[in-house]
Amino acid sequence: MYKIGVVGDKDSILAFKALGVDVYPVLDKDEARKAVDTLAARKYGIIFITEQMAELIPETVERYNKEIVPAVILIPSNQGSLSIGLRRINENVEKAVGSNIL
Repeated sequence: MYKIGVVGDKDSILAFKALGVDVYPVLDKDEARKAVDTLAARKYGIIFITEQMAELIPETVERYNKEIVPAVILIPSNQGSLSIGLRRINENVEKAVGSNIL
């Protein structure tokens, strides 16, 4: 069974702990990259990462986008959304359907 992990700043991800999700607070891009790579190596099925942290490590996020597992999903932080996650969803829907239906 796959596990779910969340990577981001402490204030944004702490609430996920109440849902039973493993949380990995990070402060900078090096810690974020290391956390995502570690979770992937430990066979996590879903890795949520805040948009702010994902923006710092685009090459790492893109590398896992080409893999089936883990699914790396961008979420807004407590500071608000950068619309990166929504843009990625639109791109994936357009690839799957052939046009943007959203």
